[in-house]
Amino acid sequence: MTYDQSNTLREIRNYLKWLRRLGFEIWLNRDEGSHVPAQALGELATTENGDAIVETKVQRLQKLSEQVAACRRCQIGHTRTNPVFGVGNPNADLVFIGEAPGANEDAQGVPFVGAAGNLLTQELRKHGISREEVYICNILKCRPPNNRDPFPDEILNCEPYLKQQLSIIAPKMLCGLGRFAVGTLLKRPIPIMKLRGTWESYEGIPLFICLHPAAVLHQPQNRHFFEIDIAALAEAYHARHTRLPKSK
Repeated sequence: MTYDQSNTLREIRNYLKWLRRLGFEIWLNRDEGSHVPAQALGELATTENGDAIVETKVQRLQKLSEQVAACRRCQIGHTRTNPVFGVGNPNADLVFIGEAPGANEDAQGVPFVGAAGNLLTQELRKHGISREEVYICNILKCRPPNNRDPFPDEILNCEPYLKQQLSIIAPKMLCGLGRFAVGTLLKRPIPIMKLRGTWESYEGIPLFICLHPAAVLHQPQNRHFFEIDIAALAEAYHARHTRLPKSK
């Protein structure tokens, strides 16, 4: 072993020891090489002295949520009760994206609560998926008054926050819930009943198109389609380590 190789290995060992002191679980295996925890592979920042520090996904999402809380770019930033940033597993392989918070979400600061959230949770649970293992958010982080459709400038101001969320979480697949959310992500009007159950792509990530649970509650005749689509999504989710869905 050359001096340079020995020096590099020493630096790697010191780095892993430093991560362990920060609380990360690290293990080494002679056959498989060195393993660094996924949560450590966040952004590298530096202190004033230039020392490297690792920001976990949780820390990065927290910083982003603070930016959302301080945001007043739109009028709805002044009329909201609470910002509704998102909730769930920061390492989720599946992220659900809705349109905007409703009254219940605005009151609690949590997305997809109330009857619509309960329906989504119930259908996921049927197929072995808990809310705790996925991530749920909306395109808009503030509630539009009277649940009106979001205005173009509101989408323009808020979508960058969504893109940053997805960049941090790095999911393997997305599920767009409802006509407006999916149309916004795809940048075109969509016939939701025609495209539901199919795959597209957003930011290079496979995007599954699904009815919004709130719409299903208003139109119970469509619940069967919602159940079929969640079942298809769950199948793709459980098979994600062997194959990923093909998007258009």
